[in-house]
Amino acid sequence: MAAKLKKGDRVVVLAGRDKGKTGEILQVMPKEGRAIVSGINTVIRHQKQSANQDGGKIAKAAPIQMSNLAYEGSDGKPTRIGFKTNEAGEKVRFEKRSGEVI
Repeated sequence: MAAKLKKGDRVVVLAGRDKGKTGEILQVMPKEGRAIVSGINTVIRHQKQSANQDGGKIAKAAPIQMSNLAYEGSDGKPTRIGFKTNEAGEKVRFEKRSGEVI
């Protein structure tokens, strides 16, 4: 099945501690059903000091379930994504709320 959310899409978090926040997808992991979104689901990792790197607490984005994400539509509200073919016969994604092609 084709992925409905792709790298670079603006998404809204539907559930979890970051509910209501928006961000951009940095990486999609389709086999795990997860995505990494900038500024969402940040966790603190303690890094040991090495010869070329400082140690300390480092905040990084952790993967979040794709089922907890929705595409941010042109009106700023979460919307679902569908597929259809355009006049040229190409398969395109569109917003189900407004019908606009993405």
